[in-house]
Amino acid sequence: MKTIKGPGIFLAQFASDAAPFNSLPAIADYMAGLGYKGIQIPSWDGRLFDLAKAAESQTYCDDVKGMLADKGLEITELSTHLQGQLVAVHPAYDAQFDGFAAEHVRGNPAARQAWAVEQMQFAAKASQRLGLVTHASFPGALAWPYVYPWPQRPAGLVEDAFDELARRWKPILDVFDENGVDIGFELHPGEDLHDGVTFEMFLERVNNHPRANILYDPSHFVLQCLDYVQFIDIYHERIKCFHVKDAEFRPSGRSGVYGGYQSWVNRPGRFRSLGDGQVDFSQIFSKMAQYDYAGWAVLEWECALKHPEVGAAEGAPFIAKHIIPVTEHAFDDFASGGEDRELNKRLMGL
Repeated sequence: MKTIKGPGIFLAQFASDAAPFNSLPAIADYMAGLGYKGIQIPSWDGRLFDLAKAAESQTYCDDVKGMLADKGLEITELSTHLQGQLVAVHPAYDAQFDGFAAEHVRGNPAARQAWAVEQMQFAAKASQRLGLVTHASFPGALAWPYVYPWPQRPAGLVEDAFDELARRWKPILDVFDENGVDIGFELHPGEDLHDGVTFEMFLERVNNHPRANILYDPSHFVLQCLDYVQFIDIYHERIKCFHVKDAEFRPSGRSGVYGGYQSWVNRPGRFRSLGDGQVDFSQIFSKMAQYDYAGWAVLEWECALKHPEVGAAEGAPFIAKHIIPVTEHAFDDFASGGEDRELNKRLMGL
């Protein structure tokens, strides 16, 4: 059995122009001081990381790893959530998602998609140079505007959308395979892959590609009223990344799953700092240990109420407390009589 690695933390929600959150060495010092052992790096944030350079330069990657090792830190994964989103964008979201892309491809959906694909290829190569075996991303979406349709969807629309999504991702998955890296797609509302069924639809279309896997984040399942513990039983072989994020869902007579267009603080479903929501992390960490999850437990801090620095400070000990150092032997081995095949036969009356 394997013990989960951690605690780790996703830096995306903390990076800013203010020190100590404006450079990788400074933010690494800060997070190490809170007790984190790993960091998940948002590869689009040039203040922290140069993805194109990492894809080409082993020296750069070695320098980054060495600097972090001196602080007692490892890279858990690189993240391309923003770039992965741009692999597949429905036209309804063109203007909103343009801000995720480099300036020179904004306003040009075809150029933006080509840029996103190149970014994903960079991420595969950079991950390999960094010695990483997993990667965190979003898949994008072509069918999401039709998730709860009125008028009804034309026949075959969803199937065609997933066919196209798979067509775009298959070559990217092949590049990740060449570099020995798994992609963990975060199953998330707004993405075409947002639950187990949609992941299966995609997986079938990429011929069960070995690099098409899951970033498990229970918070998004709480807000969908999905059984997030049973999900691990079903999909544990494909879970390669883990965001430790809390959430709560408190519907009322006035508002439910869709939230009434309200601000996050007023929605029935909202993200919370670790321990402040409804997620049963004891069950989750037990399941992860049971199924030999070998990756990192990474805090993704998002909370409608609490200050992020407080959430980060509370997150490291929370995760450390929930990680189960797995046993090397059964609890009742002390009473074992050893192996005796003749005794077994006698006990069965043979």
